[in-house]
Amino acid sequence: MNWKFWKRKPSNKSKSREWIEALVFAVVAATLIRTFIVEAYTIPTPSMEKSLLVGDFLFVSKLSYGARIPNTPLSFPFAHNTMPIFGGNSYLEWIKLGYNRLPGFGVVERNDVVVFNYPMEDFRPVDKRENYIKRCVGVPGDTLEIRDASVYINGKLNWKAPQRQEDYLVTTNGTPINDKLLHELDIREGGPIGTPGVYNFHLTDEHVKKLRALSSVVKIEPMVLQKGFNPEVLFPGDAEHFPYNIDNYGPIVIPAKDATVQLTVNNIALYRRIITIYEGHKLEERDGKFFIDGSEKSTYQFAMDYYWMMGDNRHNSADSRYWGFVPEDHIVGKASIIWMSWDKYGGFFNKIRYSRLLNLIH
Repeated sequence: MNWKFWKRKPSNKSKSREWIEALVFAVVAATLIRTFIVEAYTIPTPSMEKSLLVGDFLFVSKLSYGARIPNTPLSFPFAHNTMPIFGGNSYLEWIKLGYNRLPGFGVVERNDVVVFNYPMEDFRPVDKRENYIKRCVGVPGDTLEIRDASVYINGKLNWKAPQRQEDYLVTTNGTPINDKLLHELDIREGGPIGTPGVYNFHLTDEHVKKLRALSSVVKIEPMVLQKGFNPEVLFPGDAEHFPYNIDNYGPIVIPAKDATVQLTVNNIALYRRIITIYEGHKLEERDGKFFIDGSEKSTYQFAMDYYWMMGDNRHNSADSRYWGFVPEDHIVGKASIIWMSWDKYGGFFNKIRYSRLLNLIH
C-alpha cells in the first residue's frame, strides 16, 4: 500500500498566480467580514465628546442588530462611496437590491451608540451614504421631549452619559484661564468671548467640578436656549407648527412599523420625508387633502421603524434635531470597542491614548 498518497503534489501554478489567488482570497474574506460581522470606524468629529474622542478607532458590530444585505453589491473593495485617489463613485448601480437584514443578536436599544447612514444623502444608495455615529435616545413608539437641554422619554428623564459635554458660561474675577490649564483639564472646545474674564466652554460634569475649585472662577452657568427663542430652523422645517430649538424640543412620537397616524396640515411636515424619500411613495397635497400614489388618504401606516439619534456633545452635534428620524434600513451596527485612540495634538510620546485602548463603548 502506498502511504504517501496524502503528500501534496507539486503545483504547476506560477508564483505570481499563487500570489494573485491568495490576494483575491484575502480581499473576499475581508469584505465578507466587513460586510457581515465587524467593521472598523474612525471618529472624525467632536459630536460625541467626551464619550468618544476625535481619533478613536472603533469596531462596529454588524451582528448586534443583524447585518444588512448590501443594496449595491457591485463596489470597489474597502471604499465606502468614493474611489481613493481618483475620486468618483466607488460603486455601480447596475444591480440594486431592496432592504433585507440577517437575524442579529438583538435590536437597537435606547442609549446604544449606533453607526448609521446619514439619511439626508438621498442622492446615494442607502448603504453608500456617509456613516454617522450618535447615541440612540429614542426608539420606535417613544414620545421624546427635550426640556432645558435634558431629554425626556415617555415623560421620564432619560439616562445621561457621564462624559457628555454641554455649553457653559464661565466667569472669573478677571484672572485669565491659560491654555496650559485648559490642556491639563482636557478642555478642548471654547474660549474667551470678548469680555475680559468671561469664557464659553463645552464641559463635562467633571470639568465643571474642577473649574469650580479654582479660586479665580466666580460663576459657572449652563447656556440653555429658552423655550420660544428659535434662532434656527430645526426638523421638520416648519417653525409655525413646530417652534423648537436645540434645548427645548417636542414632544414628538417616534414612528414605529405598522403604526398609523392621522395626516393633517399641522403635522404633515413630520412625515413628508418618511412617505416620499424613505418609503418611496408619491405624495401630493391639494386644498388641505393628501394623495398618496394617486389615492386620497387621511392616514398613513409606517412600513419601517425609526430612531432618534443625538450626539453626547449636545451643543456641537448635527443630529436628529436638525434632520429628523433615522429609518431602520439606515442602521449599520453597534459601536462596541475602542481598539486604538490617536491624539493628533499630543506630544511625541503621547500620541496614543493608552488609557482608551480596548475600552468597551457605553
